[in-house]
Amino acid sequence: MTSPHTCFDALFRPNTIAVFGASTAGRGFANDFIQATLKLGFTGEIYPIHPNATEIEGLKAYPTLDATPSPIDYAFIGIGARHIPAILAAANGRVKFAQVISSGFGEMADGGKALEAELVRAAHAGGMRLLGPNCLGTYSPGGRISYDRGTDGIVGPVGIISQSGGLTRDLLRRGGRRGIRYSAVLSMGNCADLSPSDMLEHFLDDPGTTVIGMYLEHIRDGRRFFEILRAAKARKPVVVLKGGRTQEGSRAAVSHTGALAGDDRMWTALARQTGSILVDTLEQMLDQLLILQHLTPNADKPTHSIALFGNGGGTGVLATDLFARNGLSVPRASDRTFATLKAMELPPGTSLDNPYDTPSGTLKVEDGLVAETLLREIVENESLDAMVVHINMPQFLNPNDRDRDVFGNLVRAAIRVREESVGKTHFVLVLRSDGEPEIEARKFEERNRALEMGVPVFDELPNAAVALAGLRDYEHYLNRRRGGT
Repeated sequence: MTSPHTCFDALFRPNTIAVFGASTAGRGFANDFIQATLKLGFTGEIYPIHPNATEIEGLKAYPTLDATPSPIDYAFIGIGARHIPAILAAANGRVKFAQVISSGFGEMADGGKALEAELVRAAHAGGMRLLGPNCLGTYSPGGRISYDRGTDGIVGPVGIISQSGGLTRDLLRRGGRRGIRYSAVLSMGNCADLSPSDMLEHFLDDPGTTVIGMYLEHIRDGRRFFEILRAAKARKPVVVLKGGRTQEGSRAAVSHTGALAGDDRMWTALARQTGSILVDTLEQMLDQLLILQHLTPNADKPTHSIALFGNGGGTGVLATDLFARNGLSVPRASDRTFATLKAMELPPGTSLDNPYDTPSGTLKVEDGLVAETLLREIVENESLDAMVVHINMPQFLNPNDRDRDVFGNLVRAAIRVREESVGKTHFVLVLRSDGEPEIEARKFEERNRALEMGVPVFDELPNAAVALAGLRDYEHYLNRRRGGT
């Protein structure tokens, strides 16, 4: 039997693409798709389909689908909704996948559902599967195709299934800036034919995907979706952002994609029974994907005990409360750790207990290299599941510290201790900025350095707390499946 990821090769790694709706003026979604795909380095053939033009975006155009020199793996369709069914029905087996970006189907009250049903019948009659309608389509860095010219083309382990085009762009751009790297991102729209369940099967089977993220508003085949997740036994973490979990949100989801959204209790139960991680906001989804991309879940010892280390006493106190509310413990330091740190005769104001408040005056000792000694002592002496290092950046980026690069030394110290603790303690870095452009630029630089070494970086401690709690829940599920406590 052919595996799901092989079945979808033509969707994610097409050799031939047909594009309907591109113009000689160079504007519109279809032109954006051609431009973005060419920018990404696509090496296959792209055939613009236009009744009159001979060339679009520097590519030879063809008047009809059957005039192209080769059959089509992927057809991008951005023309008026009522004209599309006839085009698909006449494909005669020459197209494997058609993606319809056009709206005006099931999300419309006046005749939209009937037109959508006609669209699906036409696609099947033409011998193809249908993605959409009302969707942006496919970003596949491995296949070098994209609908967004802002994509970087870097291949990573995170697969995305989304029923919102706008949120898909947010995931791509904001996630990419945060360091999330994608195996593929799929905007699915109304899901008239191909469903989130189909794509979930694909990503679960795809060896290039290790983390799956889903934004969902409706599931037409809910039982199948549940059975796929249950049968997977959480072998890959699945993060679910569900729109329409309240009565008001459900009404909004109906108008967006034209289908019923479901019940909040059902989704909570689904997450509990399948090990999926249910999040409430896009920000939480990005945080969860980031931590799962970089940290290996420890099913034998789920995350519970946390050390907080950094500058900012009030910040540490508030974070301790927040971690506790999320079911994570910030335990007192052992007598051994307390005695070891006391013997170092650190500057006044340094807390020798967890949370370890190390003011800027302390962290500037040895131009920041003292942090390496402190972190190593804590990790070696304490039985910790995660070390969270938070740095209030402006304290170390004033003119007096630039020559010494205290901030850079702090980040590198954390990375070195993390390398020594792989397999023993999760390591998380929080870089807190005041938003000044110069500080933000330095933050971007050091964040990328940490990410390259496998250290997830968050903007604030609440982001790290929620992400670690989600990781904890996933680890607990794996532990229970293995018969642990």
